[in-house]
Amino acid sequence: MSEALLSVKDLTVRFRTTNGPAVAVDDVSFSINKGETVALVGESGSGKTVTALSILRLIDERDGQYGSMSRIEFEGSDILSLPPEPLRQIRGAKIGMIFQEPQSCLNPVLTVGFQIAETIRAHERVSKPEAWERSVQLLKDVGIADPENRAKEYPHQMSGGMQQRVMIAIALSCNPSLLIADEPTTALDVTIQAQILELLVELQQRYDMAMLFITHNLSVVSEIADRIAVMYAGQIVEDAPVDELFSTPLHPYTRALLQAVPRIEQTAPQTGIPGTAPPIHDRPPTCRFYERCDIRKDECTHVMPQLQRGEAKGKVRCIVAAKAKAGNS
Repeated sequence: MSEALLSVKDLTVRFRTTNGPAVAVDDVSFSINKGETVALVGESGSGKTVTALSILRLIDERDGQYGSMSRIEFEGSDILSLPPEPLRQIRGAKIGMIFQEPQSCLNPVLTVGFQIAETIRAHERVSKPEAWERSVQLLKDVGIADPENRAKEYPHQMSGGMQQRVMIAIALSCNPSLLIADEPTTALDVTIQAQILELLVELQQRYDMAMLFITHNLSVVSEIADRIAVMYAGQIVEDAPVDELFSTPLHPYTRALLQAVPRIEQTAPQTGIPGTAPPIHDRPPTCRFYERCDIRKDECTHVMPQLQRGEAKGKVRCIVAAKAKAGNS
């Protein structure tokens, strides 16, 4: 895991609104190495999904606009500057994506086997029988029993967990180098969530691919991620190896997220993070977590903190935390 497969640099995404431009993602940078799992974590509205959609350039450019300095490099090519045909060869083939809600992504009038086969034939020159055979095998790989008959069924004939497995099969149909999983377990019950997470880890190893796992729940990534990037109000506020982030979180937002995770042995009432994130149209030009922060200083109101490297491998966007770590090292 020493070679960068994907490198996101200075990504900024603005949307046109009736109230003027709204910056959903602001100066986001991170990388994913071959075979690595990076988790992108944060509250709803922090910019996680917009970041994921930007990697495949799925933002409608009639409504959204990428910053002039933004770059998304994948296998040596800048996705944001690719013409349509080379971009099409990456989408769904080299980069697969599992979307949040399979009910809204699967076509209700086509069988699931046809939808998988259609993806394969869109990227590879194979016959219909061969594509169908691979579809059945993929359904078997993702843990669907009786795949030969299930392939002939329509999405509404399947449970939510099975629909999500079909989405995973579609994402893996062309053996991608990178899998983007955008909140793949959000709409599922706890038991099915655990099964899907276990399946993703197994398939990642089998297909030898990297994975970007997006979630608002830190507790689900502790066992699957190599590194975690924490997003808040459109920015990455901390980026660290998973063990380091859980043992010594640097940013006050990261600590607050960890404290909000329910624990079996906990006896005191569960507490959340006080306040709310600043609205997209009214984000301050300085620290965006200031109003909710428990270590804030007067100096935090004067500058926009940058993503600074901590004493180990982690990076933090907080001048107070960065100074404290520097003083202790």
